[in-house]
Amino acid sequence: CAWSIERPPGDTAECTFCHTSSEERCSTCHQRHQFDPRVARRSEQCKTCHWGKDHRDWEAYDISIHGTVYQVNKTDPNNFDFSKKLSDADYVGPTCQYCHMRGGHHNVQRLSTVYTSMGMSNADRGAPLWSEKRDTWVSVCDDCHSPRFARENLQAMDEACKDAGIKYTETFKIAEN
Repeated sequence: CAWSIERPPGDTAECTFCHTSSEERCSTCHQRHQFDPRVARRSEQCKTCHWGKDHRDWEAYDISIHGTVYQVNKTDPNNFDFSKKLSDADYVGPTCQYCHMRGGHHNVQRLSTVYTSMGMSNADRGAPLWSEKRDTWVSVCDDCHSPRFARENLQAMDEACKDAGIKYTETFKIAEN
């Protein structure tokens, strides 16, 4: 799977227990019993896998300003017309798909930030290894925001992840003792 190449094997071993590559299995996003692109373009479709204690992506999105805009406006076809192809979308706010599948491509991880879950929460997100991924992330945000705004928010997210990683590590040390 394209997005797992940059991760240590131990980080992806658990993933295969529940699912194989979403790029290889259409029903991951398109629902086996209702294969409808309009359904796959909604953020709730990502919630199927990306929520809970090990994948808090849905919770983070849902309480963000982007998630709030989506929740308030998602039933209004003037604001979110899910019948349009993703490459033609002009949503009032971003969905998971709008950012991570920009232009309608199916490699969801191509447009993601530095991966920090499942054992990598203390990764140096500013390391040169991640610079291309970070620049790409900023280019997604500058569809609607200035590059400066995007970089400042990425830096703030880095700091929050660093602080969370420190607390996470401290918690496990206490639990070990």
